[in-house]
Amino acid sequence: MIAPFRIAIGVISEGDYLFVRINTDGGVSGWGEATPTTMITGDTQTINAAAAGALAKLMLGKDPLDIEGRVTEMSQFMAFNSSVRSAFDVALYDVAARAAGLPLYAFLGGRKRSLSTDMTIGLNDPETMAKQALEFKQSGAPAIKVKLGTTADEDVQRINCIREAIGGELPLRLDANQGWDFPTAVNVLRRLESSGIEYCEQPIAHWDFDGLRRLRERVSIPIMADESVFDHHDAFKLAAGGCCDYLNIKLAKSGGIHTALKINAVAEACGARCMLGCMMETRLALTAAAHLVSARPNIRYADLDGFFPLKEDPIAGGASWEGGTITLPDGPGIGAEVDPDFLEGCAHENVT
Repeated sequence: MIAPFRIAIGVISEGDYLFVRINTDGGVSGWGEATPTTMITGDTQTINAAAAGALAKLMLGKDPLDIEGRVTEMSQFMAFNSSVRSAFDVALYDVAARAAGLPLYAFLGGRKRSLSTDMTIGLNDPETMAKQALEFKQSGAPAIKVKLGTTADEDVQRINCIREAIGGELPLRLDANQGWDFPTAVNVLRRLESSGIEYCEQPIAHWDFDGLRRLRERVSIPIMADESVFDHHDAFKLAAGGCCDYLNIKLAKSGGIHTALKINAVAEACGARCMLGCMMETRLALTAAAHLVSARPNIRYADLDGFFPLKEDPIAGGASWEGGTITLPDGPGIGAEVDPDFLEGCAHENVT
């Protein structure tokens, strides 16, 4: 269960998780996670369970170290369904890194870096949001992400209340989740230009690339694309078209690490930076994402606090979070797996 979390396009109150484990003939296993966010990725747990069985049969008996081959087969076999494809993709990378005896960040050609995440405030009345912002500041959060996307006056009031509560030194990051139309976005962002805003994420509809470009030309606050970018083709259109300053990569949107690396490469080639974001995932998926951030310096921001609203942590090992600081494990692979005691109470299917 999740404490109800409201954004502009809906409310998240339950987490539907599907875990994937790939076992190899060599005795190495890898883990991945599918966490559907229907309002964004369009899938559900029921859809993912059916898709997972089909993908498992597709991979059965094939070389798990041929990540390129396996990911290509998945993409050709199944369009969309990005979160379940991500589960298999991440499990493949976990297998490969474990087989190589390397932490995932090192397997990806990177090093262990100092990482931190912002802490996110869901949509609520201004006073409640200001109170939570102060709690985050006192816990040591390096930045606060604020969900907006209602009316101009309400959203400006939310930020003003938060600033009054926490002072001016802590950076704020905005996320409207497509909640504004173009005039409202211009109105809000111009009124908040002196409020210490690092960027605004997905201010308008995901399909309105031209609107993002025109908005970026009219305001000084940097613009980040999120729901607009699922893969490297989207990334190219957005970055080359001058539609945004940053791209938000999420493994559940991109279908996993393989495409996420392509998104970052496209962004870097176009002179744009990235953020690694998340859904309401467990520490399994978030640890994999943190490895990717560590391996690629062009990923400037991390928004990896998605497990904090969860009422139960089903993951053994993995990265640790303290006051916004993320510490990666040093063992091979992701360094995280699902707690065996938790798994005993879950439905499961073996494909052999």
